[in-house]
Amino acid sequence: MLHIITLIAILASALLAIEAKDLLVSVVMLAAMSFLLSLEFFLLQAPDVAITEAAVGGCLTTAIFVLAIKKTRRLEDESS
Repeated sequence: MLHIITLIAILASALLAIEAKDLLVSVVMLAAMSFLLSLEFFLLQAPDVAITEAAVGGCLTTAIFVLAIKKTRRLEDESS
């Protein structure tokens, strides 16, 4: 049952990441999806893969995306 709940949460966070209008919201949803995916790997008894997914997918990729978004200008800034 926990596998099904985790998979539904992974799918929901992925869909929210796709549908979000704000890039930071999309990055946070992708990070949440990555952490949920690492939980699923842990539940499938693959702790080494879970740790790698949490470190690379959840932390490193999220940090790179946030830094890239920080370097760009937002549309709200141009209208002011």
